Amino acid sequence: MATKPAAAETAQAPAKSKKMLIIIVAVVLLLVLGGGAFLFISKQRAAAAAAEEEGGEPAAAAHAAPDHGGAKTPPVYLPMDNMVVNLADPGGERVAQVGITLEVRDAKAADSVKAFMPTIRSGVLMLLSQRTSENLLSPEGKHKLIEDILREASVPFGGDPAPEDETAAPKKKPKKKVTVQYPVVDVLFSSLIVQ
Repeated sequence: MATKPAAAETAQAPAKSKKMLIIIVAVVLLLVLGGGAFLFISKQRAAAAAAEEEGGEPAAAAHAAPDHGGAKTPPVYLPMDNMVVNLADPGGERVAQVGITLEVRDAKAADSVKAFMPTIRSGVLMLLSQRTSENLLSPEGKHKLIEDILREASVPFGGDPAPEDETAAPKKKPKKKVTVQYPVVDVLFSSLIVQ
């Protein structure tokens, strides 16, 4: 009779060890998944915080391509014809040959920008003709020109044609800035030659 209870105990021992093994595997799996999720979320938060410190906007809203169902679309570029313009240098003998490519939000925005391209091109030519060779050759002058072209490209879509005048009298109630997303999101130089 002593052999029967011993056999019953040995049969229960493998069943208990299987249950214990399954519980241990489940706990380890939960810890790994929980730790992975925690790392992923903390990296996302750190990236968003870093983007806010650098530019004041979250990275997703600052300059990302539009998100269509989780897949990012490639940027859409709209090249303008090369422009040759007389510069505002004394003597009027300096000219600039400028190639500009506009980066637009998407293909639909490209179609709407194409419809206003003569107006945008005219405005860009007027901006260039007001610059001197010294302005166009300095990095600060190029960045300022990019900002001015972006503003000029937003005019047909309801943007403000004049730069903000900081010396103007302060208004009674400052209005909260409303962020409007215009079709042109960036300006790239494909060529810039000053002669």
